[in-house]
Amino acid sequence: MNKNININIVLLNKEANVPTKQHELDIGYDIYSDKKVSLKPGIVTFASTGICIQLPKGCGGFILPRSGLASKHSITSINSPGLIDPGYTGEIKIPLINHSTETYTISKGERFAQLVLINVENYEFNLVKKLDDSIRSDKGFGSTG
Repeated sequence: MNKNININIVLLNKEANVPTKQHELDIGYDIYSDKKVSLKPGIVTFASTGICIQLPKGCGGFILPRSGLASKHSITSINSPGLIDPGYTGEIKIPLINHSTETYTISKGERFAQLVLINVENYEFNLVKKLDDSIRSDKGFGSTG
């Protein structure tokens, strides 16, 4: 059963766009640039979106790179995934880095990141002396085979 959750959004300028899904079964909502921005090789550059959102309590927003930009042009978010907490309502700006050797320009209105929303519960951490044994226990990276 799917339940729609309403997210309040403010468009800060006429170039800003509401995040959209390209296909019905997509999980990520594409984020658009509201300005042209040049990404020089090896330099972290903030790309603005012109949007502010207000997430409900218990909802988190993860900003992820678009796979096409990453695989074709080596453009990714430097803090991927970036987390938007419900208490943050300022403009969403995304720190991008260009891992290629060529400058890449994001056009105004270009999809350059995606937003994935999750609902979470509050958890409590219990201090114990020892954790239960499991198949993986403390075997580390690659312990699943």
